[in-house]
Amino acid sequence: MSLRKLVSATTGTLVCLAAAGCASEGPKPTDELTKAHTVVEQAEKGGTAQRYAAADLQRAHDELADADRLSAQKKYDEARSYAQRAEVDADLAVARGNSAEQQKAAEDVMKANDALRQESRRNVGSSGTSPIETNPTSPPQF
Repeated sequence: MSLRKLVSATTGTLVCLAAAGCASEGPKPTDELTKAHTVVEQAEKGGTAQRYAAADLQRAHDELADADRLSAQKKYDEARSYAQRAEVDADLAVARGNSAEQQKAAEDVMKANDALRQESRRNVGSSGTSPIETNPTSPPQF
């Protein structure tokens, strides 16, 4: 056997072994799947994610289902990736839900302030008096 054929055969064998080594699956993603299931369930229970970020929560459900399916097919690396995505999307759904709820609460406070301001103007205008002036040394008189 010539040196060239030996090098080609050895190189081909090494490339195949390297490819097989890269293609091997890691351990079963039990922890990642458990954590993803927990985070998705918590997102559902909170309520704000379903109300304000339903698409994100649905995506998390879909990715979790894919992760479970891939794990059953022993495609552990892909399953791990989908479980991690599901966890991130569930967290995103919760964050968007909380943000939307806080925004709504802020808008409610602003509306209440506007209503109080209008009521105050009506009271001042109908009584014929000027707005209450406060004396820094004594509390305001109502």
